[in-house]
Amino acid sequence: MFSAILFSIAIVALFQFALYYWRAVLTGVASQPISSRILEAANVEEPDLSGADFAKLAGLYALTPELKSNGGGLGFVSAYYHLIGKIGQLLGRVTPSALSWSEREQVLCARYAAVEIGRRLEANLAQAASIRSC
Repeated sequence: MFSAILFSIAIVALFQFALYYWRAVLTGVASQPISSRILEAANVEEPDLSGADFAKLAGLYALTPELKSNGGGLGFVSAYYHLIGKIGQLLGRVTPSALSWSEREQVLCARYAAVEIGRRLEANLAQAASIRSC
């Protein structure tokens, strides 16, 4: 019995660590500068970037070709964005601070998508340059 309890506590702790690590990676990527070309293509200004712009940026991400597959994508970030939106809607009625937290998290997701578009475009340009040099 004791071993089962200990095992379940270890699994919960491992899941919590993985979630915190993923959130730290998300924040680290989102804190990088966003190219003005990407913001211009999405028709947004960086100071005015909001959580609502995530849909535009995710659509733009889907339109950018991927020459070299690295297995990344917006799958988890998109799920996190929608989950945070639902949490904000539910708890926003009770506490306004939950609504502002939800909006900050959605802006973080939008910034992540914009940075990933830039990374994908840079990787494509580097791949095209290496093909041309052969």
